[in-house]
Amino acid sequence: MGMSERFRPGREPRLGETRKDNMKIGEYNITFFDAGEFRLDGGSLFGPVPRVVWNRGNIADENNRVAMPLRCLLIEGHGRKILVDTGVGHKGSESYNEMYGISFARGTLDGFLEMQNLKRDDITDIIFTHLHFDHVGGATHLVAGQPWPTFHKARHIVQKKQLDHSLKPTERDRGSFAAHDIQPLVSENLFVCLDGDTEFLPGLWILEANGHTPGLQMIKITDGKQTLWYSADLLPTVMHISLPYITAYDYDPITTLKEKKNFLQQALDGNWIVAMPHDWNISAMYLKQNERGQIVKGEEVDV
Repeated sequence: MGMSERFRPGREPRLGETRKDNMKIGEYNITFFDAGEFRLDGGSLFGPVPRVVWNRGNIADENNRVAMPLRCLLIEGHGRKILVDTGVGHKGSESYNEMYGISFARGTLDGFLEMQNLKRDDITDIIFTHLHFDHVGGATHLVAGQPWPTFHKARHIVQKKQLDHSLKPTERDRGSFAAHDIQPLVSENLFVCLDGDTEFLPGLWILEANGHTPGLQMIKITDGKQTLWYSADLLPTVMHISLPYITAYDYDPITTLKEKKNFLQQALDGNWIVAMPHDWNISAMYLKQNERGQIVKGEEVDV
């Protein structure tokens, strides 16, 4: 089955065109953009939820895969130009790209930078939500067939426990990390490691979570009146707001459940804008409670 219209964007971008949306909070300009798309098995993506439930919108393809954008952020403020994640990159073989349905019809990282009149060396920092291949891959590229850092002048921000785990993953999550994505950054001493929640810049917080993977980093930007929470893979898509929707890729799903309850309640109580990395349609939204008291998707935010 093809993807239902409910899960399609209003207009498919032309090849090479990069989708982007903009938001301003306090002193920060935030630009959402897609560095391509990929596909994951729906059963793995939605965990214990049966296919007959999650596929009501016919979102799975003939191989049971669900298409998702590789959404990243550019945050500009306080003299910094910060990328949040870099997408999957362009190092994959033809068979690798086919397996994961990797496509750049929704745009590329370099294409986005060009649209912004930015060069790679203009990027001052990269905050990795984590080091899974679909979030860190664009931070390296091939030079004479070998992976090499793409952003030499940028600080590469990661939680220490995430970097340590990525270098010695378990048998369960080894497939989510690729040495050719991470080792060149280690070799060039580009990582700056954090330990827990950090106010990275005034009003720009990096928040730690540990269910999806040890040392996941989420972003909170606030000016005291308005708050944006970028959930990273704690909430990959809108459907994952529902508590049972926890991916099979999560390192510690019970911790994920606890963290979802905690942050969803904070976001509801604080009227935060919530943004997610892999929802096909929605860049940002508010939350609300339904008639049963459950936290659900609220009004979409026009960014």
